[in-house]
Amino acid sequence: MRFTKMEGLGNDYIYVNCMEGEPEDLPTLAVRLSDRHFGVGADGLICIKPGRTGDFTMEMYNADGSRGAMCGNGIRCVGKYVYDRKLTRKTCLTIDTDAGPRGLELAVRGGKAEQVTVDMGQAILYPEVELEAMGEQYTVHQVGVGNPHAVIFCPDPERVRLEELGPVLECHPNLRERSNVEFVSCQDGHDLRVRVWERGSGITLACGTGACAAFEAARRQELCGSRAEARLPGGTLGLEWREGRIFMTGPARTVFEGEIEMG
Repeated sequence: MRFTKMEGLGNDYIYVNCMEGEPEDLPTLAVRLSDRHFGVGADGLICIKPGRTGDFTMEMYNADGSRGAMCGNGIRCVGKYVYDRKLTRKTCLTIDTDAGPRGLELAVRGGKAEQVTVDMGQAILYPEVELEAMGEQYTVHQVGVGNPHAVIFCPDPERVRLEELGPVLECHPNLRERSNVEFVSCQDGHDLRVRVWERGSGITLACGTGACAAFEAARRQELCGSRAEARLPGGTLGLEWREGRIFMTGPARTVFEGEIEMG
């Protein structure tokens, strides 16, 4: 089976072209390929399929085999994948996801897509909750961006013991559902520092939906305006709120292509 490894700000996924068929048992395949010692190594698996109502469909699996409804960094790479491989010549695309259709605008240079702006749609802010984890109290802002996020503001995300707190908060009974977790600090009204624990994958270098969730929570708390930059360990995303929708801009990069035995 041929595959392509791609990344957006270090949030890396294995991409498989399923336009004319797909491998069996995709959840198990995602676990196998995502293993960084015995597989290819990635935060998950993304299959590119024919569009249902849009141009293409993105089907995403986390590293533990669980299904993900939406992936901000992943969908930017989908746009690059289909353009660079001439599956389309359009620079404005609609990608179907389990969270609904998402619009993409590709910035092309030298025949290759380099930057992608994604219409991430409307973020939903649910009532905040107070909870206890590892002996500490946290105020959690619950945000839906196609998938669930738990945003926690703090002075310095780098000082958070994310490897310990992440798995506890992900499945905390006080949350609406199993969630991605973001620790966020705000500076200068437009600079968001974000660290992410992704459900099903653990600590990742970046999370597009997580950056959008942090932006929406900060905007609602009047900690930032209608534009901001989310600085994650893997790099920076541009964020803009326009007419009730969040637009996210960032890079997409092909790491390598390969072939793996399926036996």
